[in-house]
Amino acid sequence: MWEIRGLLDKMVGGVGLQRGRRHPIDVKAGDSIDFWRVLAVDRRAERMLLYAEMKLPGEAWLQFRICREADGNYLEQLAAFRPDGLAGRLYWYAMLPFHFVIFKGMAHNIIHYREPLIEKSLPPPQHSQ
Repeated sequence: MWEIRGLLDKMVGGVGLQRGRRHPIDVKAGDSIDFWRVLAVDRRAERMLLYAEMKLPGEAWLQFRICREADGNYLEQLAAFRPDGLAGRLYWYAMLPFHFVIFKGMAHNIIHYREPLIEKSLPPPQHSQ
């Protein structure tokens, strides 16, 4: 059963369904996060750039940046796709409505599930005697 799923995952999605993450919150250049390869993590600029390693008719990048404003902070998400010929263009336009849903959900999950992951990954507090 698992062998069939693994074969289907590779044929349809590429490498992403088979791997997870090295660490839930510590991310470094070169890490894989599901379908993505981390190209750059700039903590000072609060920016992360990912490259898609899924099977696509083109190349895709995804950038996250934390923007700090006087009225609050927000997460900027930028997707870029370089289509490979007509198939790539058809893919992009066919997926466009779904990308709005997918990326909105991705941003929501990043924002709302960050705190529990941090709490789980921190060592227990040390009590002084």
